[in-house]
Formats: sequence, structure tokens, C-alpha cells
Amino acid sequence: MARKTPKRKKSTKQSLQAARKGKAARLKDRKAQAKADAKAAHGELPQWTKAEIEEAFRRFAAANPAPRGELQHINPFTLLVAVVLSAQATDAGVNKATPALFALADTPEEMAKLGEARVRDLIKTIGLFRTKAKNVIGLSQQLIEKHGGKVPHDREALEALPGVGRKTANVVLNVAFGEPTIAVDTHIFRVGNRTGLAVGKTPLDVEMKLLEVVPERYRLHAHHWLILHGRYTCIARRPLCEKCLIADLCKWPGKTVNAVPA
Repeated sequence: MARKTPKRKKSTKQSLQAARKGKAARLKDRKAQAKADAKAAHGELPQWTKAEIEEAFRRFAAANPAPRGELQHINPFTLLVAVVLSAQATDAGVNKATPALFALADTPEEMAKLGEARVRDLIKTIGLFRTKAKNVIGLSQQLIEKHGGKVPHDREALEALPGVGRKTANVVLNVAFGEPTIAVDTHIFRVGNRTGLAVGKTPLDVEMKLLEVVPERYRLHAHHWLILHGRYTCIARRPLCEKCLIADLCKWPGKTVNAVPA
């Protein structure tokens, strides 16, 4: 009886080339995709090995060595404001409104002087703009009163600010202060569960799992790689598996991984 030829493992270079050519994988039919999503939602996908996780982040790093967030900002304060404004809104939508706002106020003192009504008028194209304007003025005043007008390098102090939750604090700690935090938004939540990389019922579950499994040397940029992957490749309605550079590692059974050319 002839022995089976062992499957060849894709190298990082081969995987990146396949993704760029749109030949990394192909989707199965809609019924198979729905079944795959159901399995993922119930945490029924196989576990990733340490070697597979290492390889996934090696590829992310090779494709984009210095990833950056897409929210436009000038300093830690404007970053904080932009992230607060981005709740239940797109980065693109926030970026359309903030240049005019930040041209008038890029410090807590200037923002507080601007006043809630003026801020509200400047951000009215963003969803929930009334509540967000109130929070922006509130957090500006609190920064002046309790932190000398500086954005604190402290999770508890950040989360005590109006409109700031764990995700916002994680973004500020990561981007402004270089902390290896992982801010789990809808994109990372989807990628974690769909791929099986970090399964969880809540964003906090997924965050804790990612902090557990992501190799330390990749943790600083992990949040950006995963957000960008979810935003542009592992899309909610129709993932672009054919362009996915981790398609052969992903545990989602809604796709078929193409063979590596000989």
C-alpha cells in the first residue's frame, strides 16, 4: 500500500504571495458557511497550537511591520477624544468631523472653553453626537481638575472619565503609551471567534484569551493587526478568504484552503 504524501506546510512567503494573488482559499457555499458560523459561535472549532499562533503573527508582522490605527489624532488627548467619538461609529466618519474640532481645540483646556453646544455642532455627523459632546466636555473638565490637563497613564483613571470604557482605555494605553494591551472591538471579537484563535462570549473573554495566547513579542501590535484583518479581510458578511494570509491556519470550516503550488 502506497504511503500518503505528507501535506506541505506553507511558508510565510508562500502564504503572503497566495493572499496577494487572491488564491489563499475559497469559500464554500452559503449553507456550509452558515454551519461554520454556528460552530464558531458555539466554541466548537479546534484549538490553535502555539506553533500556528506564532506563524499567524509572524505573517501579520511580515505583511505590515508597523501597523497604525486609522483614527486621526494629534496627541494623547485628541486620541482619547477620537476613540470616545468612535463608539458605534466608523473611523472614517469620525475622521471627517475631527479635523475641524481639533483645529479649534487640541487640549482639555481649549475643549472645555469651546463648550458642549459648539462641540455638538462640530460632531453632529457622528452617531450619538449629543451624548458624545457631553462626554467630551466632561472628560476635558475632569482631566483639568484631577490630572493637571494630562491624559493619565493609568487604566483605572482612564475608565473613570466620562464616556471611557475598557476598550477606549486599552486603545489609549496601547497607542499613546506603548502598552501591549488589546482593545477588542466588533472586528477583533469576530476574528477571534470565527477563526477559533480566541473564542469568547464577551469582548472581555476574547481579550483575556488573546492576552493568554498571543506571543509577547507580537502583543504590542496584535490589536492593530487583528482590527485591520477584521475590517478588510475577515469581513462580517462575506470574508475574503481568497485574500487571507492566515487561511491555512484558520479553523473556520466555511472555506477550503487551496493547495500550495509545487
